[in-house]
Amino acid sequence: MSQAVQPFDIGSLEISGSTVDIYTIPTAPPTTLDGLKGIKIPTATGTVPLSSIASVSQTDGPTSITTENAVRSATITITPSSDDLSSANSQVTKALDGVSLPKGADATIGGVTAQQGTAFQDLGIALVIAILIVYIVMVAAFKSLLQPLLLLVSIPFAATGAILLQLIANIPLGVPSLIGVLMLVGIVVTNAIVLIDLVNQYRRKGLRVREALIEGTSRRLRPILMTALATIFALTPLALGLTGHGSFISQPLAIVVIGGLVSSTVLTLIVLPILYYLYEHSREKRADRRATATAAASSEAAD
Repeated sequence: MSQAVQPFDIGSLEISGSTVDIYTIPTAPPTTLDGLKGIKIPTATGTVPLSSIASVSQTDGPTSITTENAVRSATITITPSSDDLSSANSQVTKALDGVSLPKGADATIGGVTAQQGTAFQDLGIALVIAILIVYIVMVAAFKSLLQPLLLLVSIPFAATGAILLQLIANIPLGVPSLIGVLMLVGIVVTNAIVLIDLVNQYRRKGLRVREALIEGTSRRLRPILMTALATIFALTPLALGLTGHGSFISQPLAIVVIGGLVSSTVLTLIVLPILYYLYEHSREKRADRRATATAAASSEAAD
């Protein structure tokens, strides 16, 4: 049947270093239903017409059949009208929910959407690993398990500002945005580290918690603001999309980093000292009570 209605591959030929496929072409392929019924089919008892061994009729059917893992499949390709892939994915998902598929059939979304989902998952794992590494390094530096947790509060502050600025700029969430969040993990914690490290130095010199915080914050305010502003201004051209064709990657990344720096810097200078004071002041009060009790016991023993 195949040889009678379409070209048939019979081999290949090597000509001047190039391989040429060879096909046989039927001289008079059938063009009508009756012609198809009259195709001669070789059998064990001789050549017979197709109509004598098969029912031949004209019906509607697919122009081609594709399979994936031995299962019949069909692929529908859609090109979004904008760069907001998440919105396009939401619209396609909503459209699929309203489609009544026949029994045994299902629909899945693939292509760039599936790739983006995989990338989000991988970057999420990388983000968790980065936070754990930063925490371990700070535990080794501060020799404390609780103080590094206070410093990690800067990360949610950064995420808040990054999301807000991205919404204001009307930039869709994508892989570059998550890469920017991953960068923020190391950037925003730096300001918190230099602040708390100086406060701890003043504590070791004998200052009370409140005085150490006031002295440390006042001395670290200027360098923290200078480093944050320098980074923000350096990323401003990228955030404005002045990089040409590469702006679809650099612009979301820059916007996320700028928004995260603004919020984390402001909140780190306000919220982090408050949290540090609440934690360390309670420890200081307990130490004072123990010292008072020890002094009283020593006084009674002396009497």
